[in-house]
Amino acid sequence: MDITGLGLIIITTIIFSLIGIFYTRKKHFTVEDYITSRNKIPLWPATLSLVASAMGAWILFSPAETAATSGIVALIGYALGSASALFIFIWIGHQIRKLMPNGHALTEYAIHRYGKGMYIFVLLITIFYMGVYLTAELTGIAQAAQMAYGIPLIFTAAIIGLGTLAYTVIGGFEVSVFTDKIQSWFIIPLLAVIFIASLFFVGGIDTVIDKTNAVNPELLNFKSFSGLEFALTLIIAIVGAEIFNQGNWQRVYAANSEKTMKKSFLYAGLIVIPIILFAGIFGIFAVDTQTAEVPSVALFTFLIKAAPTWILIAGIVLAIILVMSTTDTLLNGLVSLFTVDIVRLKPQIHEKKILSIARWITVILACFAILIATKGYSVLYLFLIADLVCAAAAFPTILGLFSKKYSGKSAVISTIIGIVAGLLFFPDQSFTKSVVSYLPFFSNIPFLQGNLFYSFLIASLITIVISPIFLYTDKEFDFSKLNENVKTFDQNKNA
Repeated sequence: MDITGLGLIIITTIIFSLIGIFYTRKKHFTVEDYITSRNKIPLWPATLSLVASAMGAWILFSPAETAATSGIVALIGYALGSASALFIFIWIGHQIRKLMPNGHALTEYAIHRYGKGMYIFVLLITIFYMGVYLTAELTGIAQAAQMAYGIPLIFTAAIIGLGTLAYTVIGGFEVSVFTDKIQSWFIIPLLAVIFIASLFFVGGIDTVIDKTNAVNPELLNFKSFSGLEFALTLIIAIVGAEIFNQGNWQRVYAANSEKTMKKSFLYAGLIVIPIILFAGIFGIFAVDTQTAEVPSVALFTFLIKAAPTWILIAGIVLAIILVMSTTDTLLNGLVSLFTVDIVRLKPQIHEKKILSIARWITVILACFAILIATKGYSVLYLFLIADLVCAAAAFPTILGLFSKKYSGKSAVISTIIGIVAGLLFFPDQSFTKSVVSYLPFFSNIPFLQGNLFYSFLIASLITIVISPIFLYTDKEFDFSKLNENVKTFDQNKNA
């Protein structure tokens, strides 16, 4: 184990933990502050918070892997999918603020708009997706530190997990937004410096293009069908999944006005595009320098084997900041789901007790994520399953914001059909066959042999086709009930 590397992780984590802890000093947080910070956050803090919270350590893994295996077209799809996942909140964020101005979470909307059946679906999907995401963040940075410095997984996961917990458990959502703002000041410049230095180190743009064309010209083929197919898969998967990211819904309500909310999601989406592209091109660098043997860690193998030491150090610091910026969002987002339900079920519970419960839930979730991360499990397959379920459930969940004639029963039926249809075409863990390809009649059909694109496309399209059929038979829902039944924590306390 490299003591210098361990020291780098400890010092970086302590610095950002202390920033968060210092912010919480002498502050009094209400439950609303802890969960939502409703109508408080100005434009640029809101924008930077979205960027920092959305850009976890995954940007140092997945985009580079995408570029190294599927090429530039797929990478562009990744960038557009990540941006579109933010752009869509300009539309759905406006609608939920209008119909449910005192809300806190998508699950809260689901229970009051659709009833218990769809609420359970939305709750389980959200917890599953965000739980996998949280574990993946800590696992990713732990494995990167192990590769670079030989540090045991438990050390890195515990240091960064507990460091993030130190301020998140005290200040909740409000401190998460504050630290996101600070972290974003480092994320973008650090990535820019690492990218420019690496580009210079490998010989410049012309050299990269020439080497890539010599090694694997298909990676730079803008007409690549497989690249386009993968790009569309990523767009469907990312947009669907981010609808169930509670951190986004918190930021819908946190913006100090609807205008601020719309602009923050727009600007954040535009900023995300070049970040994904720059991070992804490291996959091309890895291919050119023959360090992409394991595409999922192509960026780090390039930095470790082919780049100067100082660039690797900057990359590890960037990864730590990215993990902390996303982990605090995921922790507080998950905690907010449970807190909203506690208040809904027991509206007279004292505010201090609610805060105490919320903080203990934060501690438990963080410790559980750290424990799983120390095992070093690959969560890719779970992530893909979570994305598929989200893609199937996204349209039925959101349709109820715009149509009065769509019931909870219809939403549940549509979601189940979408999930089942998508899973039939979903690849097994070898990614060579799908479930349906095991059936005799379908066993020799080429496009059914473990194709993610058809799985995600069918899961999402079938719900889009089926759901409108119910609009002709379902009774109208009174949208005013969302405003009447959903109260802030302060309103519940004073009721």
